[in-house]
Amino acid sequence: MHPRERLPFSPIEGRPPLKFPAGVRLVVWPVLALEEWDMGRPMARMVISPPQGQPMQPDHPNWSWHEYGMRVGFWRLRKMMTELGIAPTVTLNARVCETYPMVVKACLDSGWELNAHGYDQVPMHKLDDQRASIMKSMDIIEKFSGKRPRGWFGPGLTQTFDTLDHLSEAGVEYIGDWVLDDEPVTLKTTHKPVVALPYNFEIHDIVMMALQHHASDVWHARAMDHFNTLYAESAERPKIMAMACHPYLSGVPHRIGHVRRTFAEILAHDGVAAWDGERILDWYLGARC
Repeated sequence: MHPRERLPFSPIEGRPPLKFPAGVRLVVWPVLALEEWDMGRPMARMVISPPQGQPMQPDHPNWSWHEYGMRVGFWRLRKMMTELGIAPTVTLNARVCETYPMVVKACLDSGWELNAHGYDQVPMHKLDDQRASIMKSMDIIEKFSGKRPRGWFGPGLTQTFDTLDHLSEAGVEYIGDWVLDDEPVTLKTTHKPVVALPYNFEIHDIVMMALQHHASDVWHARAMDHFNTLYAESAERPKIMAMACHPYLSGVPHRIGHVRRTFAEILAHDGVAAWDGERILDWYLGARC
């Protein structure tokens, strides 16, 4: 199905507002992505271009950039989030349970939600059997954690026209791949409906730092501009602000301070709370009734 077949057009202007619990007007949705980059394929992205501009395999420089995130950056971010009282949605390639089990266990020990992010970092379009890969991803995370993930982010946020139907069949209840609204929306599938939670591609370290190549302090400046608008609008209807981090970007020494002060300043405002995807989903399913 085309996305317009799954979701009728509905402008936010004139739509009956949902209601958060008393005392909450804006919810921050922290998302922490944990990925597995297979050295047998081109890296998901590059921080340093190869000599003569021709990608080489194995790509040790860019693989090691990602590996730093798992060895060091993750732990720096975990400490920061614990100190600020933030429990993020952890979206992870299921293969991370096999290659970095200590990292996944640390997430579980912290009480963080695990969200599926494919098996490893390969676009859905490139899979020979995406239905089987989705089922495999969900099963591995469920076996490792004891709980089947309720949410999904596609690797690279990719989907084909059939992906949502396979996700629903596998038990996925919400996705974060669509950025078309400020509020959760319900999507039609060939199985059970799936909710698209409000995500964005702008308060996102890959977009800002790896693609747009901004200075580290732009994370704070852009996030606060984004927040200030949503916070003002949240006086009339609830708002959700997603903030996406990757350990090899947000967890490095020259960015972590800007990431920390951004979360701290936002959460210091009256009526602002940090929720994971499960909590946002449960609120929406109750509030829309």
